[in-house]
Amino acid sequence: MFMHVVLMEIAADAAFHAEVERWCERVRRECDGVLGYAYGENTAARADGLSHAVVAHFVDEAAHDAYQTSPAHQGMKAFMAPEIRRIVVFDGDVADLAHAPPGRGA
Repeated sequence: MFMHVVLMEIAADAAFHAEVERWCERVRRECDGVLGYAYGENTAARADGLSHAVVAHFVDEAAHDAYQTSPAHQGMKAFMAPEIRRIVVFDGDVADLAHAPPGRGA
């Protein structure tokens, strides 16, 4: 499984976040290989200002790569970009996390 996590610092109104949710629905509908795709507020005390995240799981890296160039993802990025003050991205194969010994991994 391939994971894509995008942490963002965003200061926007409720209408913005509702529109992001609509973009997420479109990604889930249109992009093959998406196992899970969610957007939400970061409530961690250690968030360091990174207020929101997109967390996505794909069947493999190829599905992630196809998503990156999809019209749904490109439209979502274009919509969100003006409101994003800072961004941090993690991409990686996390298949081994499910098999990590107790106390190790996620």
